[in-house]
Amino acid sequence: MPSRQPDNRALLFVFITVFLSMIGLGIIIPVMPTLIMELTGTDVAGAARLGGWLLASFAITQFFMSPVLGALSDRFGRRPVILTSVFAYGVDFALMALAPTYAWLFVGRVIAGATAATFATANAYIADVSTAEKRAGNFGMMGAAFGLGFIIGPALGGWIGEAFGPRAPFMLASVVCFMNFTFGYFVLPETLTEENRRRFQWSRANPAGGLISMARYPVVIGVLLAFFLMQLSHSALPAVWAYFSKEKFDWSDAQIGTSLAYVGVTAAFVQGYLTRKIIPKIGETKAVLIGLSAMIVSFCGYAFFTPTGSYVFLWITVGAVSGFAMPGMQGIMSRFTPANEQGELQGAIASLMSITLILSPLMMTQVFALFTHDGADPYFPGAPWVLAAFILSLSLIPFWLTMKKAPPLEEMPKPKPEAPQPAE
Repeated sequence: MPSRQPDNRALLFVFITVFLSMIGLGIIIPVMPTLIMELTGTDVAGAARLGGWLLASFAITQFFMSPVLGALSDRFGRRPVILTSVFAYGVDFALMALAPTYAWLFVGRVIAGATAATFATANAYIADVSTAEKRAGNFGMMGAAFGLGFIIGPALGGWIGEAFGPRAPFMLASVVCFMNFTFGYFVLPETLTEENRRRFQWSRANPAGGLISMARYPVVIGVLLAFFLMQLSHSALPAVWAYFSKEKFDWSDAQIGTSLAYVGVTAAFVQGYLTRKIIPKIGETKAVLIGLSAMIVSFCGYAFFTPTGSYVFLWITVGAVSGFAMPGMQGIMSRFTPANEQGELQGAIASLMSITLILSPLMMTQVFALFTHDGADPYFPGAPWVLAAFILSLSLIPFWLTMKKAPPLEEMPKPKPEAPQPAE
């Protein structure tokens, strides 16, 4: 069936879908410790250990399913993949809300990870429907939905969980997802024409393909290594933040949600405003070094200089400057990657981020539990932040050595044109 031209309602649906997906990721952070403790009878340290496995199960499923859903959307179209993902997301939240045991939470996180590839398909949808002059603006809307969702999600989860219990945020999210599915079913047209579809191939659904292809570019590989270490440490924030603040400051779910909302606001200011003003003036290399240094200082602040909870907001503000690091690294890698391989570069970056989201929650939550369980000696809730700061310090080494040896951009070899493909 030929595609229909989407109207503003279809674009609004895609915006809402990305927005809700980010709310879904953030809404569970403040209330998850309370819900796990309620279901298992464990303390905060035990809840952190179990919570790490929930986060890892989400990331593992997402890592393998993102390229699969992308390939399925190229075969069957964007509409069925997006709608199926939104519906499954609603099912996931309902499972979490009704979960009688910890095992149900685990099943829910696996379903969520399998459907979190909504981001990639939504971006493909935007690319399908946008003219050249509107594409950047429409992608900017998706970025705004991404950031706004993470600001609202934790705050909403914390406040609703405080007022109505830790299950209430999940039920609300489930209802909204099903409403969004119904809305999208009637307004979302297909945008991928029959002639642009391709058959599904498992070889194209390979999450490691982009990493393998980038091995040809030494500068890119060096910066990717630094990027991997940076993300491994940065992922400590969503992994242990709620457990740390509950254990050390005895914060309520609402207080945890408010602090995470502040993280989102400061990050949005730095990444949405300051990076565009400052990075062009100081250059990408200095921007990365400043960003990594700010993150190290903030992690050390969380670990050693938080006599009361109010000090946390100081270190959140300092840590927001770490927003310089990500665009700086991406800019460097993009400059040293041929124009016809930019998509593979983004695939490699996405693969590394997924890997860190698997490893970091397990590592950071286990360290937290080790130093906070009943009878822990020494007792030190800040231990994960020390580990994160150490890993960040290591990331400076490959980045500095790589940029020290990096050739001028004009000396980079140009890509060889591909041989013409035989007609099918």
